[in-house]
Amino acid sequence: MSALAITPERQSHPRAWLILALILGAEIMDLLDSTIVNVAAPSIVRDLHSSTTAVQWITGGYSLTFAVFLIAGARLGDRFGRRTLFLVGAWCFVACSALCAVAPDTSILIAGRLLQGVAAALLIPQGFALLLAVFAPADQGRAFSIFGPVVGLAAVAGPVLGGVLVDADLFGTGWRLVFLINLPVGILAAIGAARVLPQSRQESAGRLDAVGILLVAAAAALVTYPLIQGREAGWPAWTYLMIAGGLAVLAGLVLWTRMRLRHGREPLVQPSVFRRRGFSGGVIFTLVFFGGTFGVGLALTLFLQLGLGFSAIRAGLTAAPYAFGSSVGALVGAAALAPRLGRNTLQLGNGLQAAGLILTLMVLGRTGMGVTGWDLAGPLLLWGLGMGLVIAPLFDFVLASLGEDEIGSGSGVLNALQQLGSAIGVAAIGTVFFTTLDDHAGVGGRPGYVAGLERSLQVGLGITAAVCLLTFLLPRRPRETDPAPEAAMASTTA
Repeated sequence: MSALAITPERQSHPRAWLILALILGAEIMDLLDSTIVNVAAPSIVRDLHSSTTAVQWITGGYSLTFAVFLIAGARLGDRFGRRTLFLVGAWCFVACSALCAVAPDTSILIAGRLLQGVAAALLIPQGFALLLAVFAPADQGRAFSIFGPVVGLAAVAGPVLGGVLVDADLFGTGWRLVFLINLPVGILAAIGAARVLPQSRQESAGRLDAVGILLVAAAAALVTYPLIQGREAGWPAWTYLMIAGGLAVLAGLVLWTRMRLRHGREPLVQPSVFRRRGFSGGVIFTLVFFGGTFGVGLALTLFLQLGLGFSAIRAGLTAAPYAFGSSVGALVGAAALAPRLGRNTLQLGNGLQAAGLILTLMVLGRTGMGVTGWDLAGPLLLWGLGMGLVIAPLFDFVLASLGEDEIGSGSGVLNALQQLGSAIGVAAIGTVFFTTLDDHAGVGGRPGYVAGLERSLQVGLGITAAVCLLTFLLPRRPRETDPAPEAAMASTTA
């Protein structure tokens, strides 16, 4: 008589909650480095006597290299082990943060920021896969539900913390403390990971598409570099040729991907995802939305510190309503509105963003250089609330158009495009801000900083209208899935 075999349910790793704490530490470190440096950038420029283009490289360079190498980092973790890549990424992030902290000039600091982005691309993609491996299905909901509040709190605290660290000027460190703070956090994460993280890899992982990575890097550099340097150089012919070259390299990437598929090799990105209208529309939406959001955010920071002369802490507190609103909007959008309203949630978010931008323009028109943080609090809260309503459920809508076998590739593309859009937005809208400032230099009438922010807000308003129209390319309903892991993914991209 044969007995019925019963497969026992997989149990969580004995130290699963400690592993969650370590991965959250890495996620927070990345999020802070995406937001905290914006507040510190004006102080950096004053201290190092940097050019205005340096601001764009210091703030956007991190996102640029993060975007370029993000998919590669995930693939390397699949192939060589996620624990291994987590440790390599953590130690490299610590080393790059130290390089930024001791940078004697702008060029070294920019190099450090670019390398920081590469380190983050090795580190961050491993966390989500490791959590899926160490938590049993029954515990995954509780584990991932912690991501939203913790990462949301980091988003709110980032600008304020940046201001506190810069103004504290401990031992004369000034802005360097925003990088030094990464050292204890990163070292603790690396040492803890070495002790408790299990090895995890995808046994069927194919060889890495190195040529594909190089083509992506070349295309991103060819587009971003002239956007940042073009204004200072007077927009010579080479700037336009570089942008055209970037588009040509993207075409080459398409041809290379098709060739790899014909030879039975796994490409960097599955091209089938781009044949879905909802996903292709989501790609454009993601690039434009994040570009506008982060670009206008940089213009606001520059206006507050360089234009109004706010201290770093005062600028951080002024921006706090925006961060708070985005956290509330993200929570309400993903959990409550998107399942009920569908893609109307995104359109509602776009409308609130537009209202916030219009109110900010109205406040500036009334107060000019006499504007205060209290004048901006309401418009920024509304603007942030709208941003949160869009950002939290966005990936669920875009991924709803894909098959289950395409979700992994599609998610990687969207995460990379979010970072790339942020970098391009900082380059493009930063150029708009500084060009307007240059046009008003030595001219009477309205101060140049007010005009620069107004022009940036107007560009942001146009972008908001464009992304509202792009929502009609997305599926009507978000992807139906386990809400906890999806919410965690959305939180880490915020």
